[in-house]
Amino acid sequence: MKKFVLFIILTGAVVSGAQLKANNDVTFRGSAPPAVAMGMQFRIAYEVNVSNSKNLRLPPSLTENFDLLMEPSFATSSSTQIINGKRTSSVSTTYTCILMPKKEGTFELEPATVKIGNSEYKSNAITIRVLPPDQAAQTQQQGGGAAQPSQQGGTSATSISDENIFLRMIISDRSVYEQEGFLVTFKLYTAYDVSGVDNVKFPEFEGFLAQDIELKDQQWIMDNYNGRNFNTFVMKQTVLYPQRPGKIEIGRGKIRAIIRVRNQNRRRSLFESFFDYQDVAKEIFSQPATIDVKPLPTGKPASFSGAVGNYTMSSDINKTELKVNEAITIKLTIKGNGNIKLLKKPEVKFPNDFDEYDTKVTDSNIRVSATGASGTKTIEYIAVPGYAGDFEIPAILFSYFDPKTGAYNTLSTKPFNLHVEKGEGGSDAPVVSNYANRENVRFLGKDIRYIKVDKVHFISNKEIFFGSFLYVMAYLMIAILFIVFFVIYRKQVKENSNIALVRTKKANKTAVKRLKQAEKLLKEDKEEAFYEEVLRALWGYLSDKLNMPQAELTKENVAVELTKYGVDETLSNEFLDIINICEFARYAPNRTSGAMDKLFAETIDAIGKMESTIKK
Repeated sequence: MKKFVLFIILTGAVVSGAQLKANNDVTFRGSAPPAVAMGMQFRIAYEVNVSNSKNLRLPPSLTENFDLLMEPSFATSSSTQIINGKRTSSVSTTYTCILMPKKEGTFELEPATVKIGNSEYKSNAITIRVLPPDQAAQTQQQGGGAAQPSQQGGTSATSISDENIFLRMIISDRSVYEQEGFLVTFKLYTAYDVSGVDNVKFPEFEGFLAQDIELKDQQWIMDNYNGRNFNTFVMKQTVLYPQRPGKIEIGRGKIRAIIRVRNQNRRRSLFESFFDYQDVAKEIFSQPATIDVKPLPTGKPASFSGAVGNYTMSSDINKTELKVNEAITIKLTIKGNGNIKLLKKPEVKFPNDFDEYDTKVTDSNIRVSATGASGTKTIEYIAVPGYAGDFEIPAILFSYFDPKTGAYNTLSTKPFNLHVEKGEGGSDAPVVSNYANRENVRFLGKDIRYIKVDKVHFISNKEIFFGSFLYVMAYLMIAILFIVFFVIYRKQVKENSNIALVRTKKANKTAVKRLKQAEKLLKEDKEEAFYEEVLRALWGYLSDKLNMPQAELTKENVAVELTKYGVDETLSNEFLDIINICEFARYAPNRTSGAMDKLFAETIDAIGKMESTIKK
């Protein structure tokens, strides 16, 4: 009995300690759709990573702007993982309520609060945009029709209306100055159920410097366009910097959407209608656009070198008192928003008697967002004085054009005064002034090399190499080596002439190189780029191995060709499954953690099996 009581006490202590540890690392987060429409019910959820939470308090503005259709209900879940023999457990509680908007607008909900033990925790704030109701849906409902888009006359790509799915190229500003950045967004709008997107091709942006915005955690968001509500997905965002004035055209973008539609070719029972769907591929194009690029105004300062945006500048010098042949470093730091990657280094006018070295330029904290590129450019100037004296480095000037004010601005540092003393063994070196001519005062301590007067030793060579045994053997070895190299060369030329054989032999090597790049992207957690690189490696491998142009490769003919080469259906399906996952994962939201590691391992294994099966 005593042992049992002791066990209960120890168990309680362990549980309390674990719970206390959990409370020290509590996460409490709320989530909701970014946008909803009037008359639409939606869920808002608050999740906390402990099981003993209580007294959830919703934000006051929630009931002011939304009807609470269902009071918060909670559910607790737990999970256990064993990785490399290490066991980890987690538990979470989710509070869910159902809402309906009262009015249109954008509303920011204050943090909700929850009590855990004796402490109170706050969640994050949530912003919800309420859109007007869909005009087309209202019209159809008033007329007794359905609100969903329909496909009349079958389920081909031509039956899918361009009004219900389209690609927009949204440009933030169509009239800009040269080198002024503006945002271009490619956004897919759809009223259909899109199961995937492939064959994505965006314009080359000729005449612009393009800096892509890295898109993370992309998801479908509802948006209102021309009175209709669509599910939208941002395919690409790029900040463009025009490199010349005039009218510059941006070409159209292109994607192929895989749309899931109901098959309406014949009548079916009510039970069959729930499952009778098929995927239809449709190519979608965005409209081209023309940008009016204005030239920069006249009256450019002498220190202007093409910087456009808004910047600040600071400077620093490592020392102002030094000795001859000691280096000084002037560090110039330019911060701001604009074409910062294109900034040219400002000129530093060192005195004539200074030896200048190559500058070191470093870009840091460069971020490309919807507002443009921002960051810091650090430039280090290094110089070494050759003579003693007092010198002055004039103020450093940096000019830029601000497109918001339409004017040039000039930034200036303070001048630097240097005192240079003689170095070791420098007593003979003259002290010079800042205005001395560099070429006139430079001299060499010893400008004549003396003739060597030591005894000269001559080597006598009485033997004649020409015609000797070694001479004949040397020619013979050269002839033999020439024949060997010629045979090897001809064999290599013959093999290289067989393009199909060369491609097949190098297929695995090429795929390995691309997968190494994919592994690097995996470690950097660049999801979209990772899936693109794996997809490129797979299509490239199949193209080389099957000796088929990539443009002619489809999932159907790949399966047929692999069968011809003796590849079993299981391995063929494994390859096609990996391709499908990559094509969908580049644009699908809410990707599962660890999916990239699993996919990478499956890809390497599949290529290895394919190499063992197809041997040439």
